[in-house]
Amino acid sequence: MARSAYAVATPHRPATDAAVAAFERGGNALDAALAAAAVLTVTYPHNCALGGDLFALVRSPGGETVSVNASGPAGSGADRQALRATRGMPITGAQTVTVPGLVAGWERIHGLGARRAWADAIEPAIEYAESGFTVPPGLADAIAEATMSDRGMADVFAPRGRRLGAGERLHQPALARTLGAIAADGAAAFYEGPIARRIADCILAAGGNLTAADLREYVPETGTPLGGPFRDVHVLTSPPNSSGVLVLQALAALDAAGLADPLGDDAGALAEILRLGDHDRTRLLGDPRHVPFDRDAWLGEAHVAELVAEARLASTGDRLATSVQANATPNGDTAAVVTWDADGWAVSLVQSLFHSFGAQILEPSTGVLLHNRGAGFSLEDGHPNALTPGRRPAHTLMPIMVEQDGQLAGVLGTMGGKVHAQIHVQVLVGLLAGRSPQDAVDAPRWIVGGMELGERDDMIRIEDGCAGSARHALSRASLRALALPRGSEWLGHAQAIWLRGDRGAGSDFRADGAAAVGRG
Repeated sequence: MARSAYAVATPHRPATDAAVAAFERGGNALDAALAAAAVLTVTYPHNCALGGDLFALVRSPGGETVSVNASGPAGSGADRQALRATRGMPITGAQTVTVPGLVAGWERIHGLGARRAWADAIEPAIEYAESGFTVPPGLADAIAEATMSDRGMADVFAPRGRRLGAGERLHQPALARTLGAIAADGAAAFYEGPIARRIADCILAAGGNLTAADLREYVPETGTPLGGPFRDVHVLTSPPNSSGVLVLQALAALDAAGLADPLGDDAGALAEILRLGDHDRTRLLGDPRHVPFDRDAWLGEAHVAELVAEARLASTGDRLATSVQANATPNGDTAAVVTWDADGWAVSLVQSLFHSFGAQILEPSTGVLLHNRGAGFSLEDGHPNALTPGRRPAHTLMPIMVEQDGQLAGVLGTMGGKVHAQIHVQVLVGLLAGRSPQDAVDAPRWIVGGMELGERDDMIRIEDGCAGSARHALSRASLRALALPRGSEWLGHAQAIWLRGDRGAGSDFRADGAAAVGRG
């Protein structure tokens, strides 16, 4: 690719347009990623918002990749025993709100080498919040399904008592003012002063446990990515409390097992490997500042060999699983942005509310929608992910970069709740098999495990269009199959840039997005 080349993919076209504009105005991949990320908090609020979290990988022209962990901890008033004694850990509401790390994460990324001014990254988002935008189908579906008991939510997404539908205009003037303050004064405008006080007061009034001091004291973490080999490439991701280690674990197991066709004849074994990895996440994943990360417990040769042996045994049965139609439709949770430029900068940025519209609380004077990431905490004493003041919850988000011989080969990101790793593995295997980025993210896929509260973990959802060889292999696994229509959001929204063979970028058709490649 020419030196002035760039690539971007996001789940919503206005975000892609903002990234392209940043590139065309002299920005680099960091500027483009931040412009897209800011727009998404306005135009894709069922998936991400200022009141959410962020993980990112940022690669510099010198080949160094930095991990940015902008996930926030539980508030200083978090009380595990009190919750356990009453109703348990709720799924939404004020008790599930942890410190939102997203805005601080943006500022940290900008400081790693963005070329344009900080305010330039926020400006397109302000314009969309002030002037409004056309509600895309994905957001309209989420609004139709959402609970609107919160007054702030209802005023924005169901004005005058009527829920907005696809094609209608959504205006967010309060959010525009908050974004304007952030553009003028940086992340401090969000974590200190009147905005922080209003957010904290809103959470406390609704029964939560975050204080203004919790917001003021928040600092994101920058460090070294977690990496591992697969075939002829090296894969990088965020370390815990991210679940990115699951990608490395599954790829290590594929190599150890010598599975030649994991998207076809060997799909059953891959499905079992991923199901077993999810068990590891449930029992092991936590905040390494509180519970040390034991790499061997996840990626050691002995443990990988155990996974392979158990997966082989479980995937060679003769029971044909009964396929039934899956009825529930998920709406939102996460948005991924991937960018690259020919100078050598690249970003995989994933930001999230956790569930659709997060905690389903919107602070009306600031327009800030709050996430429910704390719903993922355990209430079990001694658990690595036990709810504890100052502890970050186990996270599903996992940005991905792929290297070959020290050179960048790919930048990947996805939405998908607890199945991020499963989506990444299938997309990456497709790319390495020769698929274009667009074909790789659009290809029919499947996901393993319970996706809804109380659902069994021996479920597998198979999208219409999956290859017959994969369907046959999956039918022999010890899993109960659910049929999904083509394009179901259960399968996530993947975004990919692939540089081997000059093959460009792809944005998942399951979202409302677009990929763009510019060449000089």
